[in-house]
Amino acid sequence: MTHIPLYFQSATELGRQIKAKKISSVELTEIYLKRLQSEGTRLNALAELTVDLARKQAKRADVELAEGKIRSPLHGVPCGVKDLLATAGIPTRWGSPAHKDQIFDYDATVVTKLREAGAVLIGKLAMVELAGGGGYDSPGASITGAAKCPWNTAKWAGGSSGGWGAAVGAGAVGFAIGTETWGSITVPAAFCGVSGLRPTYGRVSRHGAMALSYTLDKIGPMARSAEDCGHILKAISGHDPQDPSSTERKFVFPSRRNGKPLRLGILPHDYANAPEARKLFDGVLELFRKAKHVFKEVDYPKDIPYGAAAGVIINAEGASAFYNLIKSQKLELLADPFQQAGFIATLSVPATDYLHALRTRKIAIAALSKMWDEVDLLIAPTLLQIALPADRGLSETWQNMGGNGGPGNLAGLPSISVPMGFGKEGCPLGLEIIGKPYDEASVLALAMQFQRETDWHQRHPA
Repeated sequence: MTHIPLYFQSATELGRQIKAKKISSVELTEIYLKRLQSEGTRLNALAELTVDLARKQAKRADVELAEGKIRSPLHGVPCGVKDLLATAGIPTRWGSPAHKDQIFDYDATVVTKLREAGAVLIGKLAMVELAGGGGYDSPGASITGAAKCPWNTAKWAGGSSGGWGAAVGAGAVGFAIGTETWGSITVPAAFCGVSGLRPTYGRVSRHGAMALSYTLDKIGPMARSAEDCGHILKAISGHDPQDPSSTERKFVFPSRRNGKPLRLGILPHDYANAPEARKLFDGVLELFRKAKHVFKEVDYPKDIPYGAAAGVIINAEGASAFYNLIKSQKLELLADPFQQAGFIATLSVPATDYLHALRTRKIAIAALSKMWDEVDLLIAPTLLQIALPADRGLSETWQNMGGNGGPGNLAGLPSISVPMGFGKEGCPLGLEIIGKPYDEASVLALAMQFQRETDWHQRHPA
């Protein structure tokens, strides 16, 4: 991997180099602190640099290594977390001008687990204000402004986790942790050309994370390889008594498959305005065909309003989560007027609509579960188009984008987006792999197979 600059190498490889004492955690942390300060600021990806904490944790990692203690493959590797995860004594602003002075006196469970795995927290990463819960239109709806794509700074890094997509893509952190309610992991991963894993709902504790939708929010990793994502998920997953929705099921890191063919379900998309995505996805299919996997064209049951149901749930639960803000004058501090109006509108969601949406979700989960009798995994382009302009409203630019987020998020299915090549203007496009609940191992195994046969995930901006 000598042709890849150190700061663009995978978290797994960085961990190996630290373990082999080719570089110390302290040395690596100083490199990333400088890059996060410079590149993070340039791309509007940095919310807060945690210099003192990072140096303390890196020093401890090196001391433990000298004593023969390795906590995990992430031992000593610098990382960042989305600025909606509580960090004791460090600002957690939720990307919101209305919360610019907010500081908690405790760590989110996932932050604690990262520390226990030996990772080094070097910064909080920027996000769309309040994760876009009010329905934002401007990519710049954040206290830090629009996060920029590291491949083309005129483009948006995606939302609501654009800051961590930009930071990982720019080699400013070894890996990052963020959240998804609907698209906030997979979209930035696709736009920024990195690997982003959305775990099954309940796989990772949300204690200490800003709540947007209590029954849809999920926490997951973004890194430079699917293998990284697997190691990170192993470190942060598990039941937490402080989050009753967290599962007791253990995550097992995927081993290399024995060559057994998989049944891959191909989700339909309209490629009329997306020739680059069609060409790259055809290349994916050819690679998997050579690996002896078999294909079946499938589609989600058409009679279920996935998007509408998810929208009602997000609006109703978001109204509850942000009720005090919505009823206060601080709502006017939000950067995007669409958000302000959207949050006010959420207070008008009827209870009957919310209950009907919850029933619809049960129907959707039952219907989608039948798909797994026919296929092992679902595959499709993550999105059909490259990153959108950072200076124009989404109502103007979000067209012919495709996407698979509605059914997957409504049913809490695991998914990963990995780079599959480049489209217009040298910007990345992503491949999405979706699995049945709690089967992240199969999702990761196929993604890792794809990345063993390609080098898209090793490409990096100049």
